[in-house]
Amino acid sequence: MMNNKSKTGIIGLGYVGLPLLLDYCEAGINILGFDIDNKKIELLNKGESYISYITKENIAGNISKGLFEATTDFRRIEETDNIIITVPTPLDDHRQPDLSYVKNTAETVAKHLQKGQLIVLESTTYPGTTREVLLPIFEATGLRVGNDFFLAYSPERVDPNNKSYRAREIPKVVGGITDSCLKKVKELYEKVFSTVVPVSTVEAAEASKLLENIFRGVNIALINEMKMLFDRMEIDIWEVIQASSTKPFGFMPFYPGPGLGGHCIPIDPFYLTWKAKEYDFSTRFIELAGEINSQMPYYVIQKTVEALNEREKSIKGAEIMIIGAAYKKDVDDIRESPAVKIITLLQGKGAVVTYHDPYVSEIEGMCKYPELVMKPVELKAEILETKDCVLIITDHSYLDYNLIFEHSRLIIDTRNAMKAFCSSKIVKA
Repeated sequence: MMNNKSKTGIIGLGYVGLPLLLDYCEAGINILGFDIDNKKIELLNKGESYISYITKENIAGNISKGLFEATTDFRRIEETDNIIITVPTPLDDHRQPDLSYVKNTAETVAKHLQKGQLIVLESTTYPGTTREVLLPIFEATGLRVGNDFFLAYSPERVDPNNKSYRAREIPKVVGGITDSCLKKVKELYEKVFSTVVPVSTVEAAEASKLLENIFRGVNIALINEMKMLFDRMEIDIWEVIQASSTKPFGFMPFYPGPGLGGHCIPIDPFYLTWKAKEYDFSTRFIELAGEINSQMPYYVIQKTVEALNEREKSIKGAEIMIIGAAYKKDVDDIRESPAVKIITLLQGKGAVVTYHDPYVSEIEGMCKYPELVMKPVELKAEILETKDCVLIITDHSYLDYNLIFEHSRLIIDTRNAMKAFCSSKIVKA
């Protein structure tokens, strides 16, 4: 237990909240972490980690220093001077923003809101959420923003397991409801981040996050479309990207893939397209990019079926191994992973599907695929040799590509992972 008063609380200890918590600990700031998941809280307080690229030594070390503890007791919000909210903002079944986590969290915070507290929303959302959704909940307590409490928005910029950029070195955008709110949030983040970038409104801060992710989503869609066209023209998209990247100005490389994964790029653009309707505006460019990216798993299936047919093998009954279930290289996150979509599509066509990914100990309980339950298999020569086809969906660094090449009959490569090999049994998709 911490003996001194916890200065900052972080609500939501997932892929955004837990790394942020550790950044604050690294700066020597005491943190109280909140989550509704008892399992997470128990693991953290025992000094263990549930995210693959965060070591248990990092967790245990900061606990032993008395820098943080984790709790499910939200009454302890009253102990803090600052509250940072990093809860999920998914889409519902109709691809509309689901702010239930944000609203429920805000209502919980409001029950324990103290004079002088700063509340910061970091969850990605549409412009207007902080002012239109959170502010009324907090002011319903009778306290007034800018005087009795302070409210701000700062978009998270987490790139899981990116070793090139330390989180604290990535500039932090902040916006406040009032000038005093902006001043407070700047002071909070300047304790941790090397650069803090203030903007004029919370709406500008909210929009900046969407623009960053939409920029990536649109450009990835362009490259995916070019990949499909160049495939028909028998041109290697990867070679073209490499050649174009030699231009020192006016070009930024993006890379194709089997579909988009993670929480941000597949989801965030639809927060803006939904909000745009309020202004009688159609975001056709964003929606087209979403359509292209969402079709990529079907393109992978088509290439797989064609490759099997050329080898006189039907997709029905084919033994297929998926290599890499996580949405991104060297992480354990399967949120919106194209691998999961591809598995269900293959199963729907009668294929017998297994997967290999030691970062992903199981696939189970996913809201879109409630009946999908799978455990990984090992990557061994004798297992590869029994498969009609392997699909490389995520190119983890640890993978033994020589082993895959030598013992696989057919390889569908969606990541250019087999670029070092030349063989007719490798099909780029």
